[in-house]
Amino acid sequence: MRLRKLWLKDFRSYSELDLDLPAGLTCVVGENGIGKTNLLEAIGYLIHLKSFRGADNATLVSLGADRAIVRGEGASKGREMLIEAEIPRSGRSRVQVNRQRLQRSADLGAAARISVFAPDDLATIKGSPGLRRDFLDDSVVALWPRQDETRRTLVQVLRQRNALLRQRGGRLDADGSMMLDIWDERLAAAGEAMGTARVSLVNDLSPYVDRAYKQLSRRDDSVSLHYEPLWFSQGLEAALKDTRKEDLRRGTSLVGPHRDDLGVLLNGAPSRSHASQGEQRTLALSLRLGVHLLLTERHGEPPLLLLDDVFSELDRFRTAALFEALPVGQALLTTAVALPVGADPALLLEAIPGTVRTLS
Repeated sequence: MRLRKLWLKDFRSYSELDLDLPAGLTCVVGENGIGKTNLLEAIGYLIHLKSFRGADNATLVSLGADRAIVRGEGASKGREMLIEAEIPRSGRSRVQVNRQRLQRSADLGAAARISVFAPDDLATIKGSPGLRRDFLDDSVVALWPRQDETRRTLVQVLRQRNALLRQRGGRLDADGSMMLDIWDERLAAAGEAMGTARVSLVNDLSPYVDRAYKQLSRRDDSVSLHYEPLWFSQGLEAALKDTRKEDLRRGTSLVGPHRDDLGVLLNGAPSRSHASQGEQRTLALSLRLGVHLLLTERHGEPPLLLLDDVFSELDRFRTAALFEALPVGQALLTTAVALPVGADPALLLEAIPGTVRTLS
C-alpha cells in the first residue's frame, strides 16, 4: 500500500488537515499529547475501519462536530485507490472505495494492507493470553482476509453455545443434549478452521520474527513461536464432549481456540517471565515486523508501516538498529524523543496543536 495524500476533517485534534506523503519514511516529532498518534490512527482507520487504540466512533469525532471525515488517495498493487470514511458519533461508518460503497471490510483488507506497531503492543508479550490470541487472529486475517468470516463465525457460535450452557443450569435433558450437539458441531467446524490457520501462520511466521529480533537486538539470541492446542490432535468436537459435564457446571466453554495461548520463546524460555523489559519491547516490535515481512513476501508488496512512539523504551543501540532494519516501503513513525544520529527521513513533520508543519 502506498498512500500519497491524506485529508482529515474533524478527526480528533484535527479540524482540517491536507497532507502529501512521500514514498519512503515520514517522521512525526512533537511533545506527548499533541496529536501525533491521532494522525497514524486516522491512516489506520482507512484500512482497518477501526481505531488501533480501541476507541469508539464518538471518541474519534472532534468536540463540537457531529461526524469526522478521513480520506486517502494512493495505490495498491498498481490499482489506484480513493478511500473515504465518514464516521458519525453514533451508528455505523460509511465507507467508499473509488466512489463505490464498501460492502465488506474484508474486501478492503484484501486490497490494501497496513502494519501497525503501538505502545500497547508490549502487552502482547507481557499480558494475558487473550491479547496473544488477538495478535494471532489479526495476523491470520491480514494474511488470508477470507478468514475474517471464520473469526466472526467462531465468536457468534461460541456466544450461542455459552448461552445454552447457562440456560441449562447444570442439567441436560434430551432436547438440551440435541441442541448442544448441534452447537458442538458448529463450534468444532469454525474452531478447527481457525486453529489450522493459526498453526500455519505460526509455522510460517516464526523465522521472520527470529530474523527481525536479531536485527533489532544485534545479538544472536534465538526467538521461536509455539502454538500447539491440546485439543488439536483429538479434534475439537471430541474435546468438547470430554469437557461437557464441566462446561455445564460452570456455564461456559472450557476448550477451544478461545482458550489457547501463543508461546513466544527467547532462547527457549518463555519471554513473558524470563525476558527483561527491553527484551520484551524488542520482541513485541519483532512480532509486528515479522508479520510485515511475511505479508510483503506473500503479496509481493510491502504494507504501509505505522510505528507509533516506537522509541519510548528502546535504548540508543536498538533505536539505531531499528532505523537500519526498517523494511523497504512507505512508513510513518512518531516520536517524542530525538531521532538517532544519521536518521534521514524523506519527510520530517512536527506536530503542533491542531495540525502538523514541515521541518524538512
